[in-house]
Amino acid sequence: MIFRKNKKKYGHEIDPDEIFLDSHNSPEFDRHQFEGRIERPLSKAPFLGVGLFFLLVALVFGSKAVDLQILRADYYKNASLSNTLRHTILWSERGIIFDRNGIKLADNVPNDSPGEFSLRAYNSTSGLAHVLGYVSYPAKDTDGYFYQKEIEGKDGVERFYGETLAGSYGVKIIETNAIGETESESATRPPQDGESITLSIDIAVSEALFNFIKNLAENVEFVGGAGVIMDVENGEILALVSFPEYKSNILTQGKNAEKIKEFVTDSRKPFLNRVVSGVYTPGSIVKPFIAIAALNEKVIGETEKILSTGSISVPHPYLLNQESVFKDWKAHGWVDVRSALAHSSNVYFYEVGGGFEDQKGLGIGRIEQYMRLFGFGQETGIDIYGEEAGTIPSPEWKETVFNDEWRIGDTYNTAIGQYGFQVTPIQAVRAIAAIANKGMLLTPHIVAENEYIKLTAGKDSRIKIPAEYFTVVQEGLQESVRSGTASALNIPLISVAAKTGTAEVGTLKKFVNSWVIGFFPYEKPRYAFAIVMERGNPKNLIGAPYVMRQMLEWMSINTPQYMR
Repeated sequence: MIFRKNKKKYGHEIDPDEIFLDSHNSPEFDRHQFEGRIERPLSKAPFLGVGLFFLLVALVFGSKAVDLQILRADYYKNASLSNTLRHTILWSERGIIFDRNGIKLADNVPNDSPGEFSLRAYNSTSGLAHVLGYVSYPAKDTDGYFYQKEIEGKDGVERFYGETLAGSYGVKIIETNAIGETESESATRPPQDGESITLSIDIAVSEALFNFIKNLAENVEFVGGAGVIMDVENGEILALVSFPEYKSNILTQGKNAEKIKEFVTDSRKPFLNRVVSGVYTPGSIVKPFIAIAALNEKVIGETEKILSTGSISVPHPYLLNQESVFKDWKAHGWVDVRSALAHSSNVYFYEVGGGFEDQKGLGIGRIEQYMRLFGFGQETGIDIYGEEAGTIPSPEWKETVFNDEWRIGDTYNTAIGQYGFQVTPIQAVRAIAAIANKGMLLTPHIVAENEYIKLTAGKDSRIKIPAEYFTVVQEGLQESVRSGTASALNIPLISVAAKTGTAEVGTLKKFVNSWVIGFFPYEKPRYAFAIVMERGNPKNLIGAPYVMRQMLEWMSINTPQYMR
């Protein structure tokens, strides 16, 4: 019985963890597979770490939610709304350009692409390119967004009056829903079309002048040429042409790469507007202004004469017992100011310009002063970009360019329009117009007078020289046409006053510029003109006067309204 009781008290089953193992009774366990290892309860540290991590994540997301939904709610609301709004450009129409007679010179034509800007189209008549210029169109980036939203003028009137012609584009806002369907449309800024402009240019006169210059250049091998006709009372430009020229339509369209390359590589420089940007040695066309200066400064009287034997000589500045000879183109005999102008005596202007023996001279200082008084050596202010100021030689100029001192021979050569003298045709026509109108130095302009006053402030000025001196020079220029160097313009259709010039150019003087400037009608001047033919053969006897003769004959038949 006792045995049974003990068995009941101590006879329970033995649990595995109650068995103690030692190195002698342990079975062979694979420790790497966790065999024979005793499991223990986990500590609180892992649970605490995981809890802190999730708490941090909750704090981050919570703060971001507060920022998005509370602090910056309005900003993101507006941004969200804007994602449903699409901005569309409403294109304005560029202003039309007319000539003085209402003929369209630049117009707009519809673009085949719906909602696109209109295309610019130019009158194809020759002689207009440098006046009108050309444009570039609005341009998109690779994502289809416009980074250039205007039609931009690149030359001529299109550029100078670009803001007036352009107007301003409008903007239309289109609201769409989540699937891109249009909900509503509204124009927040309507487009404003550009203003149209009327030019003082006569398209027919321009074409005729261009063709006469072109034909002469091609037939007798001048590199190029330019011509301008200007109203002597208000500065309106009737014609302004430069040969060769580019084609406005080709440059605006930008598709004919081969033709554009021809323009760019042409050695005759078709992009150069020779009337305002071409600088040329003037030669004898400066003599009327030297004559007025000499009369006004009492260097010589209107009836006093100078003997031209064909040259004058002065001591050589470097070689002892030798002389420097300054030649006339022929021996003229005794000449006064009128005959000196008519027959273009170099000796006369050497002496009144620089002095010789008993004859007083202006000197280079007063020569420069009077040439500037007539607008040389400075921009005229014409309403086209790219105008050059030219050069009037002076001691300061020579010191800067040649690092040398001024000598009497430099004054002589300056007085006949040689040496470093350079002028533009627009300066020349402005200056001769001031002789025609007896002292009013006008601001040339291409836009018609009534619109010019509205768009641009003119800066006309009065040259304070007695009218009788202008009359003396006018008479000399008329005699030049009747019996002198400008006799090519002696035609029965109209009376003209003019001065020719042949300027040697190049270091070896292998070329000449042929000039003619003047005005008509002589009795009551209305228009002044300046023609230059560039870099021709010095042996050629046909030049700028021939162009102007053809022009006057053509105008007397086709545009007689300008001849009276």
